[in-house]
Amino acid sequence: MTLTQEGLAKGQDATGAEGVPAPRRVDAYRSGALRVPTRAPLALGGDPEAVELYGPVFGATEVTALDADLTRQHAGDPHGERITVSGRVVDRAGRPVGGQLVEIWQANASGRYVHRRDRHAAPLDPNFTGVGRCLTDTEGRYAFTTIRPGAYPWGNRENAWRPAHIHFSLFGRAFAQRLVTQMYFPGDPLLAHDPILHMITDQATRDRLVAAYDPELSVVEWSLGYRWDIVLDGPAATLPDPEVTA
Repeated sequence: MTLTQEGLAKGQDATGAEGVPAPRRVDAYRSGALRVPTRAPLALGGDPEAVELYGPVFGATEVTALDADLTRQHAGDPHGERITVSGRVVDRAGRPVGGQLVEIWQANASGRYVHRRDRHAAPLDPNFTGVGRCLTDTEGRYAFTTIRPGAYPWGNRENAWRPAHIHFSLFGRAFAQRLVTQMYFPGDPLLAHDPILHMITDQATRDRLVAAYDPELSVVEWSLGYRWDIVLDGPAATLPDPEVTA
């Protein structure tokens, strides 16, 4: 990834080019004041390459086909609408980024995460954990089979609900290059009311975080298909999740 925190604050990409909308504080997002960068980023001390010696090492032998199908990771079938999410990971020139580790995590169809801090009264699904991963192929393609996540309430304000979304993590060529972002679904009425999404002030940039329904990706009598491409740098870059840019 070549979007830097400092560059985001200046509305630049990693080359210094202008035109990358920067995440900004949005008063409607109550905890945004604690997450939006207010100081210059800290430089990695010493040898930057030495940082990679202490990070995890990922290889193709550690990622299996089952990791990418969140509907087959347990003994039974999970509840909810099955979907296929696929796309390409490319750089600013449209060149594919192969061998990229892509991870996702999400709520279940009822809007509940498998996490001890999730106190939402919606039921857990014993057949759905909500985590997956895959490696992009030589054309930069990735694909997941999963369940469409449900909306869920959060304590930002009275009766506030987050739109359905899937969290994405991409590790780049090195651990220190990780990008974390969110993918949303088209036509969701909650998008207009989500202060996290609206921390990105440019409409065209927000639109790039919304997947497109693609019948070519749908599996007959099995799942609906959504396409979501990820651009790693440049003016059309997929921006990081505002929740984790601080």
